[in-house]
Amino acid sequence: MIIALIVFLLGTRTYRFNIKVNDKSPFIRIGRVFVAAIRNWRNSLSTTDFEEECDGLLRRQSSEQFNFLNKALLTPKGSKEDETCSRSEVEEAKAVLRLVPIWTSTLVYGIVFAQVFTFFTKQGTSMERTIFPGFDIPPSSLQTIKWLAIVLFCPIYEHIFVPLARVITGKPSGITMLQRIGTGIFISIFMVVFAAFVETKRLKIAQKYGLVDDPNATVPMSIWWLVPQYFLFGVFEVFTMVGLQEFFYDQVPNELRSMGLALYLSIVGVGSFLSGFLISLIEHFSGKDGHETWFCDNINKAHFDYFYWLLAGLSVMGFTLYIYFAKFYIYNHKGTITQG
Repeated sequence: MIIALIVFLLGTRTYRFNIKVNDKSPFIRIGRVFVAAIRNWRNSLSTTDFEEECDGLLRRQSSEQFNFLNKALLTPKGSKEDETCSRSEVEEAKAVLRLVPIWTSTLVYGIVFAQVFTFFTKQGTSMERTIFPGFDIPPSSLQTIKWLAIVLFCPIYEHIFVPLARVITGKPSGITMLQRIGTGIFISIFMVVFAAFVETKRLKIAQKYGLVDDPNATVPMSIWWLVPQYFLFGVFEVFTMVGLQEFFYDQVPNELRSMGLALYLSIVGVGSFLSGFLISLIEHFSGKDGHETWFCDNINKAHFDYFYWLLAGLSVMGFTLYIYFAKFYIYNHKGTITQG
């Protein structure tokens, strides 16, 4: 790591830097638009005033959505001219604000994403993992199936799915970025439903063989039952993860590309925090009156299946909300700065 850091620092002088016309941080530029709009909220911005502020080209490009931010263009009495927000700054703020509903509706995806590295692995520890005598497959190694699914499905998506979709839709990409994200979220619903069925079957086998009270018992059920849910996880990542990265990178002005990527990455991060909060909440309410919680240490007494069904319900709600916000986004997206 030290060697890598030294090489990185030595190479910084050879990197290609963008020449910035505006040295202000994008966070500062967007923040001052909201501050100025709030400061001028009592003032009215007439159509004549707006046309004076905007030339013909930008007037056509300006979004009809979030018109309250146009008040940031006004210069209050006693203010300096350089304190007034520019037209491009207002449009930048609108572009970022327009992404918030899409970001919010995909947080359920972040919650589902967190389970693959936690409860899926926990399930595998209690199942039959012997490949041949003397060798047991580590349960966490099943995560390689996800990467295998991505490697296998990416060529299928690019060389079969996209050409077929292109014939139907007439779009070069086959389907839009929003449709790609929505398809992935839809597939994630089937993933958690299948995981719930597998866990229900595992618990029934544990009861059948009298292993419920033995937390260290190996349930006579092959770990390969977990393969489909890992494979579906890889498939929906091809749709959702790639779609989210393209969408948030493409739908912001050029100078805000890094913020777009930050929004995309934060979905998984915030989703993991929400997953932890949801689990704590369930533990609190399911563990009352001396009952075993859904996530007790003895996995044969736990109820991961209930949790998976809950995630399936949340995924359906999130998918419905996403469809609504995606349609709303498309409706209000015409004529804005970015056209991706």
